Amino acid sequence: LFMILWLKGVVFNVTTVDLKRKPADLHNLAPGTHPPFLTFNGEVKTDINKIEEFLEGVLTPPKYPKLAAKHRESNTAGIDIFAKFSAYIKNTKPSDNEALKKSLTKALKKLDDYLNTPIPEEIDANSIDDLKVSKRKFLDGDELTLADCNLLPKLHIVKIVAKKASEI
Repeated sequence: LFMILWLKGVVFNVTTVDLKRKPADLHNLAPGTHPPFLTFNGEVKTDINKIEEFLEGVLTPPKYPKLAAKHRESNTAGIDIFAKFSAYIKNTKPSDNEALKKSLTKALKKLDDYLNTPIPEEIDANSIDDLKVSKRKFLDGDELTLADCNLLPKLHIVKIVAKKASEI
């Protein structure tokens, strides 16, 4: 949510909470839920996907940039990497390591292939040269989108934990 609000250019407050010692007002504000959540005009939103939809619906152009991806595939690119990484890193059976590592590597390769494949805007129908490798900076083009906001934090965790584990 932080990335989305930051990209939208919204002034907002972030409150960090020790989940072991939740303040009473947090219990009253969103009973039974865990952060993150969003309060807006007295209404509490707790589902991440609903919050993203809400922000895209309320914070609209021309004042705020649209962050939704143009290409449906961008929203699902890399969607399984974190689950496969978690399965691999939490595995306690050495006999499963190779299969789990292979599954993770396959998911990472699939994301890499997507990032290297030109999207329609990069293809010039009038050019005689075919663009073999995409030059875009992010999943859906040269601007960050909701798809990037969802995937980047997960990839960051994978990078940090993998570096620590020195396995991948």
